[in-house]
Amino acid sequence: MGSLALSRQLAVDDLVSASIAEQVATIARKNLAPMAVAIDEGAVYPDELLRRLGDVGAWSSHQPKNGAADLRCAIQSISEIAEVCGATAFMAWCQNTLVWYAANSDNPALSSALTDGVATGKVLGGTGLSNPMKTFFGIEKFKLKGRKVEDGYVVRGALPWVSNLGPDHFFGTIFEREDAPGEIAMFLVDCSDPAVTLQPCKPFLAMDGTGTYAVQLRDVFVPDRLILAEKAGPFVRKIRAGFILLQAGMGIGLIRDCIAIMNEVDGPLGHVNRYLPQQPQDFNQLLSELEAETMALARDPFNTSDDYWRRVVTLRLHIGDAGVAAAHAAMLHCGARGYLKSHRVQRRLREAYFVAIVTPATKQLRKMLADM
Repeated sequence: MGSLALSRQLAVDDLVSASIAEQVATIARKNLAPMAVAIDEGAVYPDELLRRLGDVGAWSSHQPKNGAADLRCAIQSISEIAEVCGATAFMAWCQNTLVWYAANSDNPALSSALTDGVATGKVLGGTGLSNPMKTFFGIEKFKLKGRKVEDGYVVRGALPWVSNLGPDHFFGTIFEREDAPGEIAMFLVDCSDPAVTLQPCKPFLAMDGTGTYAVQLRDVFVPDRLILAEKAGPFVRKIRAGFILLQAGMGIGLIRDCIAIMNEVDGPLGHVNRYLPQQPQDFNQLLSELEAETMALARDPFNTSDDYWRRVVTLRLHIGDAGVAAAHAAMLHCGARGYLKSHRVQRRLREAYFVAIVTPATKQLRKMLADM
């Protein structure tokens, strides 16, 4: 493709991305906002809304094309959702991550059978990489074990928390091979399998409507068509930056709303809030810097350089820290009115802590940087 044709194509792609993000924002404000409290309290799992977001392209924009991928639209869309509801933004990340796995798999049977379904939202699901991601950095050991059998594998074990699940959903995770020490494989779990049990978790501090379950696999037969990668190590290295960068949307949208909350109370409380050490303009500047770095990194998620990987990890750490700081400042700016359960600032504070502890958590990110 010539340089002029490439420039025109990039311009078209940017217009399409802007249209998707705008449609996602409209759905978030019109349809999601009235549901946010119910989702936070666990009264609603918004599966129909997730499918509707799939209809406008929210889960398909980051699929690789010609060996390259661009995560900017996906991150922008997640941030629009996060500005309204952190729980749904987390589910959006789960869905986008499932698409990221399927679209990057070199298993043609899996890609042809599932990629379109998950990218359009007809098939919903998430990711079970919390335990493997911790295992890679010496924090835990693999909780799933598998062995090769004819036409697939048999896998057993349990994962304590996997989100955006339901009885007909899928999620991606990794097992350690008992029959080949040191080898790991990545696969999709079909939650409709009778050997897969979804057990509801105890109530969380926030975000109970995220379809989060403890998952037990009792000698589940995993056919070859559900294997994402026979050799999980190289596959994880390929998808790891995207896995982390897509989380940036959760923090960016949350910070944006915390700034809005501080501005909302400036009229009645600005005369005393001006004595607080952190002001909305401080977070505006910080958010601008975080967004710029996110968008720069999101253009090149297959970059394998050590410097790029360090930038991704550092960015994710800074977004988690900034989210907690912004939510804390918003709470202080609101004062007593923010202490009411009906005020969204206390939900934003609880959601901010989630962004800081979801894998890779703040402490793991700091360990990763130290290990580098």
